[in-house]
Amino acid sequence: MTTDLLWTGPDGAPTLVLAHGAGAAMDSAWLERMCGLFAEPSRGIRVARFEFGYMAARRAGTRKPPPKAETLMGEYRAAVADVIAVTGTPVAIDGKSMGGRVASMVADELQSAGSVDALVVLGYPFHPPGSPEKLRTAHLEALSTPALFCQGTRDPFGRRDEVASYALAPGIRMLWLEDGEHELKPRTKISGFTHAQHLATTADAVAGFVRENARPSSSKPDSSTFG
Repeated sequence: MTTDLLWTGPDGAPTLVLAHGAGAAMDSAWLERMCGLFAEPSRGIRVARFEFGYMAARRAGTRKPPPKAETLMGEYRAAVADVIAVTGTPVAIDGKSMGGRVASMVADELQSAGSVDALVVLGYPFHPPGSPEKLRTAHLEALSTPALFCQGTRDPFGRRDEVASYALAPGIRMLWLEDGEHELKPRTKISGFTHAQHLATTADAVAGFVRENARPSSSKPDSSTFG
């Protein structure tokens, strides 16, 4: 089944495949705002958003809870294959929260196949809020794909002081947004930053990272990975 894709950004630009978080759809206000920033001429990143099946079912009136992240890996692989069928080139993969977790779980496999250049995560859910002992980091310890995690310093899914103690792969680059929560929003009077500033900083960093790791357009991914 072909993935329904929501495209933003200029044709021919480096492409970022982006999955939503557990509770908000691919056209949520936050993702609309973020993807609009990626697409601005100063950044010029093309984004292909998609929805996991449970979220797409909600549009048809079927309320389904988010399944375990491990069960969504096949859907992410399929979305990457469908995007590459359009671009003909390797892509970077991304996700908001849970979507980023799933992306991180397929990243090394798809990078080895030549279909993925880099991984971006917008608010990684290192652990459930209030349960710091329930870490979701085992696969991140040996991650080989170049990765950029954009995280607020007071994110309840993983604060800066907590993440500093984790055994993460050296190729994971952290962008910390001062006083940001899970959607990177700071308390302006405390931090001195606005939400708009943090989102723009994130967009700049992501655009630079995607371009830094993009392979030449002549590179062709190995389609045998996708079945």
